[in-house]
Amino acid sequence: RSPCPSADGHFTYVAAVLLTSTPSHLPLTLHSHDMMSSSTSKMGASIRMSSRGVQVRAQSVDIREQARRRAPPSKSELFNAKFLPFEHVASGQDMALCQESYSLDEVIYRSASGGLLDVQHDMDALKIYGPEYWKALFDERVGKTSWPYGSGVWSKKEWILPGIDDEDIVSMFEGNTNLFWAERYGKECLGMTDLWVKQCGNTHTGSFKDLGMTVLVSQVNRIRKKGLKTLSAVGCASTGDTSAALSAYCASAGIPSIVFLPADKISLAQLVQPIANGSLVLSIDTDFDGCMKLIREVTAEFPIYLANSLNSLRIEGQKTAAVEILQQFDWQVPDWVIIPGGNLGNIYAFYKGFKQAKDLGLTDKLPRMVCAQAANANPLYRAYVNGYENFEPVKAESTFASAIQIGDPVSIDRAILALQDCDGIVEEATEEELLDAAARADRTGMFNCPHTGVALAALTKLREKGVISPSDRTVVVSTAHGLKFSQTKVDYHASEIEGITSQYANPPTQVKADFGAVADVLRKHIN
Repeated sequence: RSPCPSADGHFTYVAAVLLTSTPSHLPLTLHSHDMMSSSTSKMGASIRMSSRGVQVRAQSVDIREQARRRAPPSKSELFNAKFLPFEHVASGQDMALCQESYSLDEVIYRSASGGLLDVQHDMDALKIYGPEYWKALFDERVGKTSWPYGSGVWSKKEWILPGIDDEDIVSMFEGNTNLFWAERYGKECLGMTDLWVKQCGNTHTGSFKDLGMTVLVSQVNRIRKKGLKTLSAVGCASTGDTSAALSAYCASAGIPSIVFLPADKISLAQLVQPIANGSLVLSIDTDFDGCMKLIREVTAEFPIYLANSLNSLRIEGQKTAAVEILQQFDWQVPDWVIIPGGNLGNIYAFYKGFKQAKDLGLTDKLPRMVCAQAANANPLYRAYVNGYENFEPVKAESTFASAIQIGDPVSIDRAILALQDCDGIVEEATEEELLDAAARADRTGMFNCPHTGVALAALTKLREKGVISPSDRTVVVSTAHGLKFSQTKVDYHASEIEGITSQYANPPTQVKADFGAVADVLRKHIN
């Protein structure tokens, strides 16, 4: 009988039961939240033998009901979070000194001065538990089906939305995406031995936007169910991935969704996702910035909740990707993290995740972050070159990295704060550079979206300049799945993109249905 961390958030006891009827004498582990199930076996619980020992399962109780019956974590009532003005957060002042704050249950997107808001946690309450507790708790929850901790986001619930009831959470067990060693690409293409790619696109709707959307839609679900505000729908402006995530999570919760998309500027695969999930899709003759202006006006007049990254709830979910990276490196901090940047909320989100882990003692430093921008939509890069002295929005030009085709990013101040605090860098990539970088990496087994191509091209430049060393542990964040952009790959390999030489094109070889003709091609290829 010994203490161990359990998925419900506190330490319980493990009882080893020796079963004389089984030769293996496997232990039966009962956590505190399992005790309720075992005590209600008369209501339908079943006990059956298997090669793995004894399994106890309630036949008529789903995982939401199990979560409802589970006792809350010890002292969890002390954990809380609220909206504060970002300008106060940026000043470095204590949260308790801020005279302006808002409950997360309020429908509000701007501070009294018109600035951004930021979700801030009571760090003193979280520090009640030491770093080893949080490491053990988060590690123990990974890969489980216990609601809602099977999600890579909600496995860190205490750091995200500590006050939300488990039954109000809308999740599809997003996150927990693979971090893989890009061995061949690193060694053969860049001369690197410790290059990794965080595949955030390997999630439910195919992009990292799921991480933030599960948090935002869960909070909307809470507000609607408790009757705190009248919210008829959730809406967003999107370059593709945000609308896909919003429509899926709203569909799961039965909440109407509305998306504003720039006409003819996103891939067909991205367009069909919100259509399939039942969203009201408005195709508008403007760019993303124009759509963003319209959705702000609409949400100010209609009971529609704004889901863009102007809303800082999404950043709380997206920051868990940074914590996952730390977990996957056994809580060691990488030297570099390279992230494609458009509206720039993800830059701040990764920073928040790394910083919260550092502030709570789980790590002792921040990684250096690189924001990679497409040269056709590079307002942050231009500001960085000028020492952040004069930021000016730009009219974003067309780029294959369509999700970051944004000339007036909402989170510009957040991103600059993050990059300055971690001694970060901003780099850019031309259309040819990003397409070639994605195709070159594909040759080593990846299947990259154009945005990942931007990050890989930035990495190539920083290696050539000697900024990143061969042995530096470097993580490239892949923000979306390449299957969303298959037409771009088809056009690239067919050398049909105007102005692009397609250096790594690999078109199909046309050959007659004749053994000799096939053999000739094979001999040339093999030799």
